[in-house]
Amino acid sequence: MAKKKVAAAKKPTKPVTSENVGRSEKTTVINADNVLIKDNSSKSKRTNGTNGKSFPVVGIGASAGGLEALEGFFISMPPQSNLAVVVIQHLAPRYKSIMGSLLKKYTKMKIFEIRDGMKIEPNSIYLNPPDNDVAVMNRTFQLIKPMESHAVRLPIDHFFRSLSEDLGKMAICIVLSGTGTDGTLGLKAIKGEGGMAMAQEETQAKYDSMPRSAINTGLVDYILPVEKMPAELAKYVKHPYIEKDALPGTTEQKYQHDVTKILIQVRSKTGQDFSHYKQNTIRRRIERRMAVHQIDKISHYLDYVRQNPSEVTTLFKDLLIGVTNFFRDPDAFDILEKEIISEIVKTKKGDNIRVWVPGCATGEEAYSIAIIFAEMIEKSQKRLNVQIFATDIDDDSIEYARAAIYPDSIAADISKERLKRFFIKEDSTYKVKKQIREMLVFATQSLIKDPPFSRLDLVSCRNVLIYMDTVLQKKILPIFHYTLNKNGYLFLGTSETIGSFSDLFTTFNSKWKIYKRLGEAIDRRLEYPITRDWERHREFPVVQAEKHLKEPNIFQMAEREVLNKYAPPFVLINDKHEVLYINGKIHKYLLTPVGVPVFNILKMAHEDLRYKLTTILHKLGKKREATVSKGIKVRDNGNFLTIDLTAKPFSTGGEVENLIMVIFEEKGLPEKAVKEKTISGKSRKGDPQITSLRQELKSAKEYLQATIEELETSNEELKSTNEEMQSTNEELQSTNEELETSKEEQQSTNEELETVNSELQNKVTELSRANNDLNNLLASTQIATIFLDTKLRIVRFTPSLSRLFNVLPSDINRPIADITSKFNSDTLYQDAEKVLNTLIQSEQEIKARDGSHYSVRILPYRTIENLIDGVVITFVDITNIRIVRRLATVVKDSNDAITMHELDGTITAWNKGATGMYGYSEAEAMKMNISRIVPENKRNEYFKKIKDIKSGKTIKPFATQRLSKDKKIIDVILKITKLMDGQDRMYSIATTELDVTELKRLKVFSK
Repeated sequence: MAKKKVAAAKKPTKPVTSENVGRSEKTTVINADNVLIKDNSSKSKRTNGTNGKSFPVVGIGASAGGLEALEGFFISMPPQSNLAVVVIQHLAPRYKSIMGSLLKKYTKMKIFEIRDGMKIEPNSIYLNPPDNDVAVMNRTFQLIKPMESHAVRLPIDHFFRSLSEDLGKMAICIVLSGTGTDGTLGLKAIKGEGGMAMAQEETQAKYDSMPRSAINTGLVDYILPVEKMPAELAKYVKHPYIEKDALPGTTEQKYQHDVTKILIQVRSKTGQDFSHYKQNTIRRRIERRMAVHQIDKISHYLDYVRQNPSEVTTLFKDLLIGVTNFFRDPDAFDILEKEIISEIVKTKKGDNIRVWVPGCATGEEAYSIAIIFAEMIEKSQKRLNVQIFATDIDDDSIEYARAAIYPDSIAADISKERLKRFFIKEDSTYKVKKQIREMLVFATQSLIKDPPFSRLDLVSCRNVLIYMDTVLQKKILPIFHYTLNKNGYLFLGTSETIGSFSDLFTTFNSKWKIYKRLGEAIDRRLEYPITRDWERHREFPVVQAEKHLKEPNIFQMAEREVLNKYAPPFVLINDKHEVLYINGKIHKYLLTPVGVPVFNILKMAHEDLRYKLTTILHKLGKKREATVSKGIKVRDNGNFLTIDLTAKPFSTGGEVENLIMVIFEEKGLPEKAVKEKTISGKSRKGDPQITSLRQELKSAKEYLQATIEELETSNEELKSTNEEMQSTNEELQSTNEELETSKEEQQSTNEELETVNSELQNKVTELSRANNDLNNLLASTQIATIFLDTKLRIVRFTPSLSRLFNVLPSDINRPIADITSKFNSDTLYQDAEKVLNTLIQSEQEIKARDGSHYSVRILPYRTIENLIDGVVITFVDITNIRIVRRLATVVKDSNDAITMHELDGTITAWNKGATGMYGYSEAEAMKMNISRIVPENKRNEYFKKIKDIKSGKTIKPFATQRLSKDKKIIDVILKITKLMDGQDRMYSIATTELDVTELKRLKVFSK
């Protein structure tokens, strides 16, 4: 993620993450007169804020160095700010805090120590107790005992998370001086709920680890010195975003137009379209940015966005805030582990398991799934390759996830066993081990615009759909259906559902929103990019059913003819009661309603049948067994038909499931059948014209009958031809659909290859840079180094090694024993094998044939995963060091006094001769100035000599005097030597002093 630091006040930064903390038993309050009072009124009624209004709550996280920061903060904090401030510190369990008595000197706000059940009031300061974590519910403090199973205690993260869940946009967090990363994850949670975040400037913080970790997330709104924070807080809480539900000065229509224009700016710069995201979320994010910049009107913020391109990027980041952490909703992941992933591993017949995590943010959820798969595969003792594709539209988040380095505060979400097994602790961070990182491929991908992956066993898309409107959700859910294998699983967030797509997925776990795929690929084309005109009327599943029910040959046509004449009429419906297929004359029982055509059998049913039909379908839905209702009376053109109504489950044995057959069986004749009347009478002769007309009429009737029969025959032939053409058309359509599906699969495969190639390219670039750095380091060092593998073959060496071995670049992968050396290396190979077996380093000195001496050190070669993969041998030239050591030994053991001091007289070296001559030990002398052993009458003379030698004059040995520890005067012959640095500048003075006191006394005595 972006690590840039943004200027203070009105220049926004990016958010951070953190967690909650705090516990306490006693409650004390410091009133406006700074008198410490015992408070037992935690259960008394209090208003939520001034005049009954809600008010923001500020959580401050501080650790080492936090006292100075808190003093600077509260000295500038006005007592009547309509804010509540909760200070969470890292305290030892039995530590009795005196923070309240210290802070009362800097503020007139009331100061409380938090008690369980205490209600939060404005214009008050609350301090966490040492032995409990603090949570908030309904603006009331709840004290919670820390969980012993967690590797570390993170009270700040714990409180920040609780604050975000309870207060939403009214939550504010501030991260001050402290070590570690506590507060980072909780800060991210507050930003995700629309709250605001501040952090102390790193340069001001006494310990900058906590504020730096917060700032590096890119989510902090203000990076300020603590003295300036209260002023910005006061401005922020007075903004309409906090105080009112709507911004002033604009109509709803104008407001929406300005929001749309802002989203156009985001789309132009980032390429991402947020128009189908939920407008309430979009508005809250925009209004929060307005509050940060102290802009009251949406039109003014639009102008600000146009004039400041960096604000577009920051707003884009705000719109994408992903509140995520490892194993979020542990119960959900427990179900995922025991019932989903274990089943996938158990039933997998191939060697590849494929998972897609769209909207992965910074990767915590993807790594969590990878860890569970690793554990399940190990238990099953199968050899399975897991590929997890984790995608997001935020490049910074993807880079952060690829790095796989997380703050140590993740220990609150991960068990000690998993931390030890799957992570490497590095300073105040945890790095995911290579075993897990290799299971994941991270890539930048838009769920809306880019083709999806395919042949997946699991799709985990949690808390992404909740930010999208219904139109966009209806486009994305069929994509998930398309990407999953048969019986694949879809894992959604707790606030997300599949909506109306119950024909695509069946519910596996309703509480944690886990769904299982149904049927074959949906019979509609998936278009990329998904555009606004993509939305089409949902097709009835009749097409899907027809694939199983169409009559492709003459034998089926013959069977149908028999069914039409002799079998009772029936219909096939699905579990939504939609008519899929009709056989026989059904018009007596099902009617087409007036208006828009509907295919629901209950709406089409004759009114005399509707009640009974509803009843038996309801019974069938419960028991899934045939249900019959006999003797139903149905009116038909003044008559009453008696029918038996049967509903039973129907299965084709294919993919179409949950079909129902409804049979209408007519019993006997109509009860009020109209009898035909015959006209009897005497025949009488008619006239010839009438006879002729009758004959013509008879002929016409016969001709008409023949014509009708011919027409019927032609119609049958035409119908048969039409059916053949329809069958051919359907086959052609099926072929076209197969081609389209193949094209989509190819497109998905190409996208997958591009993703893998992008990931590989990043790895190659990183590896190339690392190799360049390593080569430059090895070339620049003067230490001869050689890397050997477990078989003592050469892996890499520095150029300096050629001074000791006759080695060439082409000797890579050759055994070191094959290379001739320029010293006696008989024991070197044995020592290397010994180090490889015992893992105990070895060190020795050798002498080369040119007379130089080297210190040889042999160490095990350890990988990042702490595996032994060979040995490293270093050769350090100590020839000059040996000479210096000898000279140092001579100087140290000399009977003459040899000293060194800086130009200001500070003594820096003192040998045994000086100790014997002057009586001061070396430890005492190193704290002295040279003037201590120079008699007062000789000091000017001595320092004049120093000036002369500094100016370039040569000073010959001269007689002078020195002063011992017991104040005795010692006559000495003094030799001064100047010491020069690499730039030929004098930096120190060395003196050699010969005691001539005794010699001088003997000369006087002889005289």
